Amino acid sequence: MPVSHAFSITPLARFLKLVTLAPLLLLSPTGLAQTLIENGASKTLDANTAPDDYLVETESKLTANGATTYQISASGGSTINLSDTQVTAQGNAHGVELAGSEANIANGSKVVSSNVGLRLATAATGGSTAVVSDSEIIGGRVGALVSARSQLILEAGSIVTGSNANGSGVQSFGGRISATDSAIVGGRNGVYLFADLNLSADNALILNNSHVEGLAGSAILVDGQTQTNNERVNIEVNNGSTLVGGNGKLVEVVNGSSANFKADNSQLIGDIIVEQGSSADVVFDNFATLTGRLENVQSLAVNNEARWIMVGDGEVEKLSMNGGGIQFGNPGEFFKLTVGELSGNGTFFMHTNFATGQVDTLTVTGTATGNHLVALDSSGSEPGTAASIPVVHIGGGDAQFSLYGGEVDLGAYSYNLIKQGDNDWYLNTASKIISPGTQSVIALFNAAPTVWYGELSTLRSRMGEVRRDQGKAGGWIRTYGNKFDVNASSGVAYKQTQQGLSFGADAPLPMGDGQWLVGVLGGYSKSDLDLNRGTTGEVDSYYLGAYTTWLDDESGYYFDGVLKFNRFQNESKVQLSDGKKTKGNYDSHGVGASLEFGRHIKLADDYFVEPYTQLSGVIIQGKDYDLDNGLSAEGDRTHSLLGKVGATVGRNFNLGEGKVVQPYLRAAYAHEFAKNNEVKVNDNAFNNDLSGSRGELGAGVAMTLTDKVSVHADFDYSNGNKIDQPWGANVGVRYSW
Repeated sequence: MPVSHAFSITPLARFLKLVTLAPLLLLSPTGLAQTLIENGASKTLDANTAPDDYLVETESKLTANGATTYQISASGGSTINLSDTQVTAQGNAHGVELAGSEANIANGSKVVSSNVGLRLATAATGGSTAVVSDSEIIGGRVGALVSARSQLILEAGSIVTGSNANGSGVQSFGGRISATDSAIVGGRNGVYLFADLNLSADNALILNNSHVEGLAGSAILVDGQTQTNNERVNIEVNNGSTLVGGNGKLVEVVNGSSANFKADNSQLIGDIIVEQGSSADVVFDNFATLTGRLENVQSLAVNNEARWIMVGDGEVEKLSMNGGGIQFGNPGEFFKLTVGELSGNGTFFMHTNFATGQVDTLTVTGTATGNHLVALDSSGSEPGTAASIPVVHIGGGDAQFSLYGGEVDLGAYSYNLIKQGDNDWYLNTASKIISPGTQSVIALFNAAPTVWYGELSTLRSRMGEVRRDQGKAGGWIRTYGNKFDVNASSGVAYKQTQQGLSFGADAPLPMGDGQWLVGVLGGYSKSDLDLNRGTTGEVDSYYLGAYTTWLDDESGYYFDGVLKFNRFQNESKVQLSDGKKTKGNYDSHGVGASLEFGRHIKLADDYFVEPYTQLSGVIIQGKDYDLDNGLSAEGDRTHSLLGKVGATVGRNFNLGEGKVVQPYLRAAYAHEFAKNNEVKVNDNAFNNDLSGSRGELGAGVAMTLTDKVSVHADFDYSNGNKIDQPWGANVGVRYSW
């Protein structure tokens, strides 16, 4: 039976079905014989064998393939092998009963009894062992009963059920139970573990990808009413196993019993309750989680990314952590955890609410050691008035506590954890740094001018060398990319990478002897912003514009004017200190113009020098928007006025047949005059300021391929006190007709 099929029927549905069968199981036919197999004999049953009771003794063997039987009892080192066999006990008899013997129940076999489905008893020679594979065991009172020194092994989708309302799936008196890809279900308790008078140290319940459920009671009940020594019941819940208690209790430890409970790579929801006078040591390991209460637990270890998620105030006598975490409920829930002793290295996931003054707290009444992290929820809201909020108190020891990620993001700023005195740690809201959310807001408002200038460039880098096409109409297209590094003195540090495409067409005006060109242009660019701690931004820019160019071949003077309209689609994605992400977006518009004036001066041997000056300005629409964590941003209208003075030096190489190659070098000095572009984040004012000077260097080549086609490439570098351009490149082609 596949595992998926085994779990396709809910435990409650199976239970109700079995209850309806119980009266039928009480019927006992009269005049039935009992078959005795003894003294090392063997017997094989098949589908043609009439049902009977079987008693197998003294190292004998019973094999059933596709058979139907009544009760089977084995003792004295005997062996039972069942394959695709139905065992239905009559009256109050057990289904399969072993005493110092072995059974293999496999291949869709089914054992049914109104009392105990499978009983593993201890004889003078030792315990019994049963391996149940791809089969089902049903008992009204107990599905499987396991004595000390006996072993029950469930595998391959097997199911053991205690079907009565007070039934137990499995009861064990110090035996060993292991279940892999299987299920154990009881009408009241899933697994009931008693302590045997001579409890062995290896007693255990080991689950691997298996399910245990108590429909009305606990998933696992550990009862010490017969315990006379200090041995502990060992329980392991491994590899995706699940526990469900109808009363909300996953594990219940009562009557002076002692238990070791370990969850490894399993996700559990429910409580572990230890009665006064009993004891339990609990371990969560390898990404295991428990969402529930721990009551009267003697010690707790949380290791290797495992996590205890509290659902109320908690108390643990000894807490050790090795890379695990404790979560104080969910946001909006505020709990207190009291620990007697703390050791190791772990993370405490805590919450704060500045509006109400509520906060999770950790109190260690005794000694605390190790290095621990406190992870607090980030928020887009401001913490209000400056204050110190207590988070951790210890009685003594050398433990250290620090914030996960370095700071916690609260509104416009991030705050740190500070130690006051010897034993207390507080969230200090008096000192602060700009939060990643604020950085993303400032960077987006700051980026629009550099986006606009990256799209603009100069006449030469936009259209190549157009003097050779004087008087001709034409079209052009260019692709470009730019990298900008903006430092913190501008308001916030970030890196901006831009790529885009521009195109245009122009024609000569019927005046001035063909020296005037007028044209239109359009294009698109995408700019990615990279801030620290995983915060990013994106600007999609769409633009249309018009330009006019005047070229005088005789004097070499030229003038170029551009008017450009932009629509910016802006989005920020913020990585917060608690690992969560928030984002926001807005659209804005901008308009700007550029005026460039220069002169192309021809020198000897086809050299030339081209001094030029350029003045550009842009105004970006102010905009308000919110991040989805509640951070509010208000951006004033952004202004930029950039002046530039430079010169280009190059030489023409005539290759014949109208082909000319023109390499060149360029140097320029640029200065940004606009100083104040205010941004408000949660009513905290910040200033975007890219003002200052920078030097620019460039190199390029223009080439006339035919009388109609020319190409050009241009490369740029700049360095300034607030903004650097490590590289810029564009490649274009012009076609004249």
